[in-house]
Amino acid sequence: MSKAFFGLTLILFGSVTHAAAQTSYYQGKTITIITGSQAGDLFDIYARMIATHMGKNIPGNPNIVVQNMTGAGHIVAANFVYTVAKPDGLTLLAPNPNLYIDQLIGRPEIKFDWAKFAWIGNASRTTDLLYMRSDAPFKTMEDVRDAKEPPKCGATGTGTTGYMVPKLLEETIGAKFNVITGYKGGNEVDLAVERGEVQCRAFSTTAFFGREPFHTWRKTGFVRAIVQLGQKRDSRLADVQTLNELMEKYKTPEIGRRVAMLVTASEIFQRPYMGPPGMRAEHVKILREAFQKTLKDPAFLEEVKSKKLDAEYTSGEEMETLAKEMMSQRPETIERLKKVLGK
Repeated sequence: MSKAFFGLTLILFGSVTHAAAQTSYYQGKTITIITGSQAGDLFDIYARMIATHMGKNIPGNPNIVVQNMTGAGHIVAANFVYTVAKPDGLTLLAPNPNLYIDQLIGRPEIKFDWAKFAWIGNASRTTDLLYMRSDAPFKTMEDVRDAKEPPKCGATGTGTTGYMVPKLLEETIGAKFNVITGYKGGNEVDLAVERGEVQCRAFSTTAFFGREPFHTWRKTGFVRAIVQLGQKRDSRLADVQTLNELMEKYKTPEIGRRVAMLVTASEIFQRPYMGPPGMRAEHVKILREAFQKTLKDPAFLEEVKSKKLDAEYTSGEEMETLAKEMMSQRPETIERLKKVLGK
């Protein structure tokens, strides 16, 4: 037997052994995706779509289930995955993308380090908006700025778009809001809007165009979007001003613009998936590859389309780099952020 043939045999044997090890590890096991949202919220919907399709792309074809762990605007779920879940490749987190802000401003309830999660990938990018009940006396952001009594907006917690966007609008253009936190999920906030407990909510454009009750609300004119946070106007919101346009109009100072850039950067993390720190490199690699295949799977994309949602893949490697960048901010920017968002 030649040395070359012997070497090739070892390589092939090693490859087969490695593939068998991957298959045997996940075979017969269950992966749990934990999300901080209620069932039916958009984070939950995306997690369940991914759970349906991702298992077939993992060697051993494990079962994948979704667990809802609500509380404090996804902080409870993120803390659990970071501090309690075993780093065995069997627990993933699908959190609110704004949680890094709460860490940056030093909220004591944060028990995780955003940059140290095992980043698997991101399923979608989208911008945010703020909608208002149409019967409220606030037709534009100018009305909000001029109001004697600020509108009430609902939010689940401080680390969410529902809280941060109104606070950002206060900082950048002088619009005042009364933000009511503590709702268990976005569906509860929408019910509060319907009951008249609050008048507005900030959340993703994808959700506004992707599910009920917003299909019906848009048709009946029950609510209207009054500001959007993208760099340019969404074609579906062509008559709605952007935050950038408003900051130009009201001559927002540079420090305010830096804070706006930091907060709106969460659109990069709109549907992130990660595991606890300390996961073995081979498990991270397997899950990243499976996630990428899932986001390009025609069956998955067809389900996304049928639900009138969108999907845009970002790799775990890129997400890891972005997470580290987000956590490396100038001290003066962080201090300003604390002033804007802190209680």
